[in-house]
Amino acid sequence: MSGNDMTGVDWRELLGRSSEMEIIDPPAGLHRDQCVFISGAGGSIGCALTMRLAELQSRLLLLLDASEQNLYELDARLKRLASPVFYVAVLGSICDNGLLDELCAQYRPEMLYHAAAHKHVPLMESNPLAVVRNNALGTYRLVQAAVRNRIRHMLMVSTDKAVRPASIMGASKRMAELALLGCATASTRMTCVRLGNVLGSQGSVAGVFLDQIARGDSVTVTHRDAERYFFTMEEAVCLILGAASATQDKQILVPDTGRPTKILDLANNLIQRKGQPPGGPAIVFTGLRPGEKLYEEFVGPGERLAAWVGPRLHAIDGPAIQEETLHRAMRDLDAAVCARNLQGVLQAIERLVPEYRPSASLEAKHSEPVAGHHA
Repeated sequence: MSGNDMTGVDWRELLGRSSEMEIIDPPAGLHRDQCVFISGAGGSIGCALTMRLAELQSRLLLLLDASEQNLYELDARLKRLASPVFYVAVLGSICDNGLLDELCAQYRPEMLYHAAAHKHVPLMESNPLAVVRNNALGTYRLVQAAVRNRIRHMLMVSTDKAVRPASIMGASKRMAELALLGCATASTRMTCVRLGNVLGSQGSVAGVFLDQIARGDSVTVTHRDAERYFFTMEEAVCLILGAASATQDKQILVPDTGRPTKILDLANNLIQRKGQPPGGPAIVFTGLRPGEKLYEEFVGPGERLAAWVGPRLHAIDGPAIQEETLHRAMRDLDAAVCARNLQGVLQAIERLVPEYRPSASLEAKHSEPVAGHHA
């Protein structure tokens, strides 16, 4: 293995929990003869979910992604499968209302998995308008399209970073959760499932460590006490499909996670398993970056764990949101993003996510001039 190639890594063994999470097949008949719409289908989680759904005898997989390269690679993978899969690969954005309505009118999807998101915390702290436009407003538009077109069930892949968010990415995902909770109807069920860090996904910390180890560079860890909840890709897909099988409406679901893993322990384990000699890569502590937290959590302020809804999944009871409050905040957010008014964006977020406190680096952006665009 070279660089950040993560194939063949036994992540569950690496995390010391080889038997902790049982991988359960989805119910027989899940999505059989249905059209299933997957946003962000070319991303790490979207691709793994698509490949699993390809086994479930759906009528059609409707695959939407904004990245031409990701969509091309997914298309190539599906064409290599031994059994034929009926699918349509669409290059486009969840922010494009016209495209969303056109796809729904043409293919009549019954199920929508929403995996499209900007997710890299430090990078998004430097690009707050982009992450809010995609994660919050894009999700809001996708939710409205699902309701307009009477899609039976929409399920969004959320994140533990939406809980007590310290980053603009986490706050944007909390806004996205509220968009689903505030717009569910009798015709369209809405579900969110919060996941932690997925090992083997694009940009995951494990990939960064493996790349550093392969080059013989120092391995950079933000803080010796930093902890995260890690999931293998197989576990993540299992939890998503388990959430899709749950029947309750307007739910946020969270996994039974066990204990978090120290990032320092993960780095040390990877160094040892790569067979590095004594005096190999040193670990350097770089300090928490803007928007990062020492610890993540799955249950936020005013929320509590409720009933089990399936293997390893709890429902969350939390405060309700009024639909008109949501619509007003999203209209203000849209106007502020279009005007490139960061102060207005933060004010709109604060009305829906009062527990969010912008990082110092983001606060400093208030007084900066708008950056120019380069061809």
